[in-house]
Amino acid sequence: MRGIVDFLIDTQILQIASDPRVMFAAGALFLISLFMRWRFLALSLFGVAALVAVARYSRLAEGRASLDQNMVVFVIGSVLVIAVLIYFLFIRGD
Repeated sequence: MRGIVDFLIDTQILQIASDPRVMFAAGALFLISLFMRWRFLALSLFGVAALVAVARYSRLAEGRASLDQNMVVFVIGSVLVIAVLIYFLFIRGD
């Protein structure tokens, strides 16, 4: 049990999300949720994957560009992802 806790403390979310096994499992679950019409599961997987992609693209941890530029990219990307989720959850009817 201590090994699992140490693993979770030492790893970062982006390292876990970029693992090929996790990406394959999430992609398979996403496709199954689309075929079975599980809307909430598909949208939550899309939201998590899109926010991870925005975080990787904005390079907040690397610090290559100025922090203001990184934050602008992260905020605009997050707002777009949230807008898509709000549209599909609340505005668009079935």
